[in-house]
Amino acid sequence: MAILEVQHIEKNFGKTKVLKDINFSLEAGEVLAIIGSSGSGKTTLLRCLNFLETPDTGRITVGDEVLFDAADPATQRESEIRRKRLHFGLVFQSFNLFPQYTALENVTLARELMAKGEKTGEKLADIRREGEALLAKMGLQDRMGNYPHQLSGGQQQRVAIARALAMKPDILCFDEPTSALDPELTGEVLKVIRGLAEQHTTMIIVTHEMSFARDVADRVLFMDGGLVVEEGTPEEVFGNPQQVRTRQFLEKYAED
Repeated sequence: MAILEVQHIEKNFGKTKVLKDINFSLEAGEVLAIIGSSGSGKTTLLRCLNFLETPDTGRITVGDEVLFDAADPATQRESEIRRKRLHFGLVFQSFNLFPQYTALENVTLARELMAKGEKTGEKLADIRREGEALLAKMGLQDRMGNYPHQLSGGQQQRVAIARALAMKPDILCFDEPTSALDPELTGEVLKVIRGLAEQHTTMIIVTHEMSFARDVADRVLFMDGGLVVEEGTPEEVFGNPQQVRTRQFLEKYAED
């Protein structure tokens, strides 16, 4: 059974159609890589899934719960949207850490605020312990008290991954997780994501790292002009693309 169902999602900005009838599903423990040129709609799709943008049409379901239905205003109330965002964790390409908080505080802050404000019953000491364990898992056990400006780009991105995992999302989303990194730092972040995939973490990864997408993904979506042009296993999409536009994109990428 699919953990995520995306049906007929469309998004317009003014007269520009950015997403056009997007449909796909995701199984629990599956890694989906989304590839395509800049401007193809990849990031907008992620933002719609995380409710940072509101689709104009379509339906998003996680498990048995309808998170969004363009035809049902009840699914679009802000109070409902805030709750439903918890199904997704989003790791931004630019890290988006809070500069005034340490690495550990960045990881634990949201859970602590929820424990205090919504009375979730969680103990702050337990949240802190879990945050420490996540940072240790990211190889940052000796950087927990450091502030973002004291960390390398790769270390900041690993803190951002730990922060997303701390909320225990059903689906972890990455938006070009290595695009802001120097080449020598890219490998350490990709290693962490590969490790998460080996642990069967359900993930959607927008990436320009073609070899990584081919290596780590269970399925690949190629987007162009707001459309899903081709979908399949990495072997099918990279090894034997059926659509002319997919072949053109992959050939150009190989040249670059």
